[in-house]
Amino acid sequence: MSHPDRPDSPCVALCSTALGDEVCRGCGRTFFEVANWVFLSDAEKDAVWQRLEAHWAGLGLAPPWISRG
Repeated sequence: MSHPDRPDSPCVALCSTALGDEVCRGCGRTFFEVANWVFLSDAEKDAVWQRLEAHWAGLGLAPPWISRG
């Protein structure tokens, strides 16, 4: 499921799950979501995208993948 404002992955190359965090401080995905992203179905990815977009909107911030170039 493609969305014009979404890259292939929410990753912004600031992964803190590699340092032991359960939730990445860079993108907001859980360790499981980061580790299994390539195996998730389009529907599962869409659910993650929606949660992340709501999370960043709730903080009053643009999602970090929007500003990456």
